Amino acid sequence: MTCASCAARIEKKLNKLDGVEASVNYATEKANVRVPEGVSADDLIAVVEKTGYTAKLPAPRTPAPPVSGGGAGGASAAAGPAADGTNAANPATAASTGTDGAAIDAEDPELRSLRHRVIGAAILSVPVIAMAMIPALQFDYWGFASLTLAAPVVVWAGWPFHRAAWINARHGAATMDTLVSVGTTAAFLWSILALFVGTAGDRGTTHHFSFALERTDGMSNIYLEVAAGVITFVLLGRYFEKRSKRQAGAALRALMEMGAKEVAVLRDGAEQLIPVEQLAVGDEFVVRPGEKIATDGVVVSGSSAVDMSMLTGESVPVEVGEGHEVTGATVNEGGRLVVRATRVGSDTQLARMAKLVEDAQSGKAEIQRLADRVSGIFVPIVFVIAIATFIGWLVFGGSAVMAGTAAVAVLIIACPCALGLATPTALLVGTGRGAQMGVLIKGPEVLESTRRVDTIVLDKTGTVTTGTMTLQDVVPASGTDRATLLRHAGAVESASEHPIARAIAAGAAEELGRLPEVTDFQNLAGSGVRGTVDGVSVQVGRNIPGADELPADVATALEDARTSGRTAVLVAWDGQVRGLLTVADEVKPTSAEAIAQLRELGLTPVLLTGDHETVARRVAAEVGIDEVIAEVMPEDKVGVIERLQQSGKIVAMVGDGVNDAPALAQADLGLAMGTGTDVAIEAADITLVRGDLMSIRSRGSHRILLLGTADRADGGQ
Repeated sequence: MTCASCAARIEKKLNKLDGVEASVNYATEKANVRVPEGVSADDLIAVVEKTGYTAKLPAPRTPAPPVSGGGAGGASAAAGPAADGTNAANPATAASTGTDGAAIDAEDPELRSLRHRVIGAAILSVPVIAMAMIPALQFDYWGFASLTLAAPVVVWAGWPFHRAAWINARHGAATMDTLVSVGTTAAFLWSILALFVGTAGDRGTTHHFSFALERTDGMSNIYLEVAAGVITFVLLGRYFEKRSKRQAGAALRALMEMGAKEVAVLRDGAEQLIPVEQLAVGDEFVVRPGEKIATDGVVVSGSSAVDMSMLTGESVPVEVGEGHEVTGATVNEGGRLVVRATRVGSDTQLARMAKLVEDAQSGKAEIQRLADRVSGIFVPIVFVIAIATFIGWLVFGGSAVMAGTAAVAVLIIACPCALGLATPTALLVGTGRGAQMGVLIKGPEVLESTRRVDTIVLDKTGTVTTGTMTLQDVVPASGTDRATLLRHAGAVESASEHPIARAIAAGAAEELGRLPEVTDFQNLAGSGVRGTVDGVSVQVGRNIPGADELPADVATALEDARTSGRTAVLVAWDGQVRGLLTVADEVKPTSAEAIAQLRELGLTPVLLTGDHETVARRVAAEVGIDEVIAEVMPEDKVGVIERLQQSGKIVAMVGDGVNDAPALAQADLGLAMGTGTDVAIEAADITLVRGDLMSIRSRGSHRILLLGTADRADGGQ
C-alpha cells in the first residue's frame, strides 16, 4: 500500500463480502477482519490480491494465542505494498527490535530499495534543477545533459509511482501516485519532444526569466526539472513515512520482551532452571529478591513487597504473602517467594496488554492525505480538462502543436508539485526543530493530528509525579527529639531494600549526614523491620504490634497522612511509639505550571491512574486538575480513552509506564515521557526527551506544541 487510499480501497473490497467486517490500517499494514462461518483466510487474501495488493497471515507470537473456531471469528492479515516490486512483510516480524534506522533498513528490502532510489534521485536531480533555475549554468546543449541526468530519475527512481499508477488504473482508481506519474511522465515526454523535434535542443537555447507574457509554441521549453525534482522530493517524503511506519510493531516486541526469560521451577523438591515458555499451569517456581515474576500465579509460601507499577502505576510496592495473586513481569522487591502458576503464555496479563496495544494500533483511524482524498475526483477531471483543452485549441483554429502544448501544460500543472516539494521540507524542519527542543516526533501524521486535540489525559506516576518515593514529613511524639527519631529510623531502614525504606534512609542521610551502623537487623513479615542502633532496639513499620495506643499528636498525623494519600510509617523503641514518618510520590516542580498553561490554551486535563483514589485526588488538587479517574487497570484506561473519543473529544494521552502503552496507542495523539519505559515510548507518537510536562510547550514565546497549528476560535494559532 502506497497511501491511505490504498487501505481504503482494500477495506471497501473486503467489506463487500457477505458478513465480513474489515478495518484496514495503513500505518501498521494490517487488516483486522471479522468473518462469518464459511469465510476463510484464503478467501480474504484472494480479495486483496484481486484488488492489486498482496497479503498473508501474520506470524503468531510465541506462544501462539488460541484460535477460535466456528461462528464469527477474528482474522488478521498483513497487507503489502505492490508499488516497489517487493512483497511487504508483516511489520511485527520484518522490522528490527530497535529503533535504529540502519538496523531497520538491513531487515527491510523495500525500505532499503526506497532509500537507494532517494539517494540516486537526489544526486542526479540537483544539477538538473540548478541548470533550469540559473541561466548562467545553461551552456550549449545543456538540455541534452539535463535529459541524460533526469532520465534515470524518471524511469528508475520514479518506477514505484508509475507501477502503482498502472495498478490503480487497472482497478479504476486514482491516487497521488497517479498524479505524480502522469505529471512527471508528461513533463518528461514533452521535454524529449521539444529537444528532438522542437527548438529546445538548439545551440544557445536558454530559459530566461521574464515578468511579461510571451506567446510561444511551447517547443522551445523543457520541464525536466519538474519531472526530476517532484519525484525526488515525493520519494524523500515517502521514505520518511515508510521508515516510521516500519516501527509500528516495536511496542509489541518491547512489551513481550519485558517478561522473564528463565524461571527456577520446583521439580521433585529441587530447583530447575528452564525457559519460561516451558512453564505450565500448576508448576511452582521460585522468585528471589530483585527478580521478575515469571508468570501470573498465586503465592504458595513467603512474603515480600512486589513492585506493581508496570501494571497499576501505583508507586508504593504491594505487600504480598501466602494466597495473594501476583502478575508476571512485576518485580519482587523483598523476600523469597514460591509461586504456583495460574496463567501462562497468551493468557497472562502481560500478553493481554500486548493484545490491547495491537488492537489500539490497528483501530486507530488512518490519516487521509489531502492529495489522496481529492485524487479520486481530481485526476479524472484533469484528464477531461486536458482533452477539452486540446479539442478547444483545434476548434478555435490553433495548430496541433499548440493544442498539444496546452493539453500537456494542464497535465504538468496538475502534478502535485506543491505537496511534493513543500510537505517533505516542512516535515523535516518541524521534526528537526522538535528534536532540538527535546520533542521526538515519529511520523508526518503526528504533526497533522496535533492541531485537533482538545482533551489531554495524564498518567500520574512518572508523568505528573516523579515516580519515586521521597520522605515528606517527620512527626516526633511529645518528648522525642526530631533528629533522634530520624536518626534511628534512617539507620534501621538503610539496611532494607524496600522502596519506602530507601526513601526514609535517603531523606535521613540528606538531612543528618552519615547514619550510624545498625546491628541485629530483622525483616519482620507484615510488621516492618527491627534493628539495634546505638544500643537501642528500634522497630519501623506500618504495623507495629502493641502500638494500638498512639500518642495524640502521632494519631492525628497518621489520620492526616491517610486522608491525604501519603504512606505513614511508625517508629518505636523501648516499647513505645516515638513518632511517625510519611513518604509519598512527589509531584514534579513544573507539573502545576504546565497544566495551567494547558488550561489557558483550551485543553481539558484529565488525571488517569491505577493508583488509589485518595492519592490521585491529592495529586490532582496540587496541580490543578478537576477530573480524576483512579484505580483503573490497563484495559480500563483504553476504555476511558475510547469513551472520550466516542463523545467527540480528540484525545492526547501522556504516560510513561507499561500500563500506559495500550492507552497511548489508542489515543489520537500519544506522548511518552523520555524517562519512561521503552514500551510506552514505542507505543506513543511523540516522546518528551526531558521527561517534563513543560516539554509539551515550546520554548520562548512559541505556543504549545499540541496546538501549534490549531485554528483558535479567537483567531489565534
